[in-house]
Amino acid sequence: MIGGRREGGLMRKASQSVVKSTILIAVAIGISIGCLFAFLYPHGFLSFYSPAFHSQVLSSKCESSHRLNELKAEYAAELEKNEELRQQVKELTEKVRLAEQKKDHAQKQVEALGKWRKAGPSGTVKGLRTNPTVIPDEPVNPRLAEILEAVAVGRELIVALANWNVKESLEIWFTNIKRVGITNYLVVALDDKITEFCKSNNVPVYKRDANDGIASIGRTGNNHAVSGLKFHILREFLQLGYSVLLSDIDIVYLQNPFDYLYRDSDVESMTDGHDNMTAYGFDDVFDEPAMGWARYAHTMRIWVFNSGFFYIRPTIPSIELLDRVAGRLAKEPKSWDQAVFNEELFFPSHLGYEGLHAARRTMDFYLFMNSKVLFKTVRKDDRLSKLKPVIVHINYHPNKLKRMKAVVEFYVDGNRDALKPFPDGSEWEW
Repeated sequence: MIGGRREGGLMRKASQSVVKSTILIAVAIGISIGCLFAFLYPHGFLSFYSPAFHSQVLSSKCESSHRLNELKAEYAAELEKNEELRQQVKELTEKVRLAEQKKDHAQKQVEALGKWRKAGPSGTVKGLRTNPTVIPDEPVNPRLAEILEAVAVGRELIVALANWNVKESLEIWFTNIKRVGITNYLVVALDDKITEFCKSNNVPVYKRDANDGIASIGRTGNNHAVSGLKFHILREFLQLGYSVLLSDIDIVYLQNPFDYLYRDSDVESMTDGHDNMTAYGFDDVFDEPAMGWARYAHTMRIWVFNSGFFYIRPTIPSIELLDRVAGRLAKEPKSWDQAVFNEELFFPSHLGYEGLHAARRTMDFYLFMNSKVLFKTVRKDDRLSKLKPVIVHINYHPNKLKRMKAVVEFYVDGNRDALKPFPDGSEWEW
């Protein structure tokens, strides 16, 4: 009996507990739903269907859309400003880099070339002459790199530019190169005819891509335009780490020029000078009587390097020279490439201009002979006429083909009268 009462009481308490829990849950759910409706419809559930409510919603949407457009415009403007700032940072970074390169340039060059040294006794001091060569950069032109690997000897070679207009002179040029025994030479063909002509004569030849702007100038340009091309084309040879003996076509080879080079300078060139003074420099006194006591002014004179025959090493100053000359010729189409070549080599640094820091050497004018030296002096001197030059460059005279053939007759065939019909100058050839 007692046990039955206890169980009944427990069951009643459990039922009451369940009812209370159910009521509490229902109240909580009701409160939650109320809060939700209060959040979704702050102006009353029925106001959702009122015109005022719809007007307010539409107005809010319009304002939001307008604000969104404003934000988009502001974002685009900020992006543009950011791009401008990024470009300014890039330019400033480049300026800093260039400034760092120039900073202590001389000291860095000394460190690169050797250890620091004391000056030493008087008469024993010599400055740095030979700049280090660049690291070869084969990806610049893999096809040319492959050709040079096969043709060059000791990473140096003779290079000449030619188009069909100089076909006969080119034949004399490479015939005498072969006769002397030179194997490291290359013709840069400026048209298809010259390419086939060289191949048919077993002459090493390289032709640039047909769509190359430089190649198109070579096919259609005049003599000065073609001459100016070499400064563009030679750059790749130097970047690939090769020294080049640049040669015009109006040159007769009588000995191997590589046996007579010093290779101690960035540029080693033949001269247009015709004696010791004009070839190597002299003190030229300028007289101005109106100045009275100070009427005499001393000037330094030297005749120009010939841009049709020079040896150039693969150094930074050499490549800078090519870039300077090519850049000026592009901006000054009427300028003569030889004049620009010499100005960039010799003009010193001054206000507003930084001169080229390149070492240069003048070749012996009797060994590397221009046609003025030959026809005005050498052929008339019994002693000098018996000496065999390394090359003869017909640079002072027109009608080059006849004079080239005469040079071959005189020095190769031994015809001592071969040069006599020609005048010193060119009066009869005009």
